[in-house]
Amino acid sequence: MQASIKRVFAYAIIVVSMVALRTGVLSACQRFGPVVPEDMVASADLIVRATVDYSRMPTAFGRTSWRPESTVRFRIEEVVKGRYALTDLDLPGYVESSDDFNELPVPYTFVRRGGRRGSCFANSYCQGGRYLLVLKMVAGAYTVDWYALGPTNEQLHSVDDPWLKWVRSQVGPRISALP
Repeated sequence: MQASIKRVFAYAIIVVSMVALRTGVLSACQRFGPVVPEDMVASADLIVRATVDYSRMPTAFGRTSWRPESTVRFRIEEVVKGRYALTDLDLPGYVESSDDFNELPVPYTFVRRGGRRGSCFANSYCQGGRYLLVLKMVAGAYTVDWYALGPTNEQLHSVDDPWLKWVRSQVGPRISALP
């Protein structure tokens, strides 16, 4: 009797361990520690206000669950932090027809809804939408995919959006701005 109880107990431990391991492997996004918008802004290499201009679709049609193969071109309208000489910026992403505003209070402590689908980062943008892009230089290119579950590419309601005002207050006087 005791041997069968031990065997059932051992089997249960194995099953629970496998489920826990599988859940850990399948979870596409993990973050250790809270999203701290002050730290995110301080760590950013470049922060710009930009408008979605157009996208370049990949050769194979479809969406990926991780890094998009299509490219979104942004027209930079303001440099909030850092220096950037070009007027355009290309980022991996998708263009959609619907808005995706963050519903949380400012300062945002979590990514907008589009980034809660498993990849840790929002990668869809509304055609013609305004965005605040909080960028980091990684492997020689700027990316918004560097601060997991953070508000690195939030859609703005206007040029006076509360999120933009809050980020500007964290940065201090602007170093550079485009006309």
